[in-house]
Amino acid sequence: MGKWLLTKGLKRAARLLVLAAGLALPAPARAWGFFGHRLLNRLAVYTLPPEMLPFFKANIDYLTANATRPDSRRTVVATEAPRHFMDVDVYGDSALTTHGHGLPRAYADAVALVGGEDSLLRHGVVPWQVASMKNQLTAAFQAGDTDRILYLAADLGHYVADACVPLHTTRNYNGQLTGQRGIHALWESRLPELQAPDYDLLTGPAPYLEHPTEAAWAAVARAHAAVDSVFRMEKAVAAALPEDRKFSYEQRGNQTIRTYSREFSQAYHRRLGGQVERQLRYAAQLIGAFWYTAWVDAGQPDLTGLEQHPSEAAQVQAGQEAKAAGAAPAKVLPGHEE
Repeated sequence: MGKWLLTKGLKRAARLLVLAAGLALPAPARAWGFFGHRLLNRLAVYTLPPEMLPFFKANIDYLTANATRPDSRRTVVATEAPRHFMDVDVYGDSALTTHGHGLPRAYADAVALVGGEDSLLRHGVVPWQVASMKNQLTAAFQAGDTDRILYLAADLGHYVADACVPLHTTRNYNGQLTGQRGIHALWESRLPELQAPDYDLLTGPAPYLEHPTEAAWAAVARAHAAVDSVFRMEKAVAAALPEDRKFSYEQRGNQTIRTYSREFSQAYHRRLGGQVERQLRYAAQLIGAFWYTAWVDAGQPDLTGLEQHPSEAAQVQAGQEAKAAGAAPAKVLPGHEE
């Protein structure tokens, strides 16, 4: 009975976020999109143990609303874009291993190996970013700094989610190299928006990560293993449906946009055999696991003694960041910019 009620609650949360996503203006593709990132941070809260849950539940709206903040920074922080992806195919699958030709897990060692930080940034640094953010969150827990805990937890959730997206592990991130331009938004935004109310997104409790850095790399490896099917199944559906049934027009806010039709999207969903649902579920639990691990590694501090909400100064800062991102001139920055 308890599991049924929790599942029902999570499905209701997904439906509410679908509505919110439907009212958002269209934007360039970003990992999991507006809808997915907010859903994942929200779901992750429910994976936490009783010692953490009240604090995170009290701030679930903050964690949800700020789940997309790292994407907003892409327009104002030149080094932000590479933090969201890693082009595994540039290095070869062996780069993901811990031996032979594997890339070093220590960032400085990786920079030295590839001949400079610019070379590393060019092809993305998401697993190193996740590891760095986890360490920062641990320090925030140790300091008992509510503002930093919430800020870093929201951002960490975003980067962990990005590491779970297959199209963030390949230089062909939007199908631009295979005549499948637009597949990025189809896989990570369109399918979740249409299908999430029917997904089973209930996960078990967040586990403690004995080796959090390796967990970040394992997420990238798992996502990259799905890249072939992401492209192959889209081609199969495109071959089976005429071009005039592939796209349709829908109203989003005050705009009419061209998007993948429901018929095409649902056919692609069936071909993938639940792949997006599995990755959403995996990502939600992994976000919770990183939050939990950071707390445990900080000595499991009592969160009931902290300020239970972000300070007024932190909320002002968040508003200023959002305003700066919204006012920034549109420009293309290196790194999966489409």
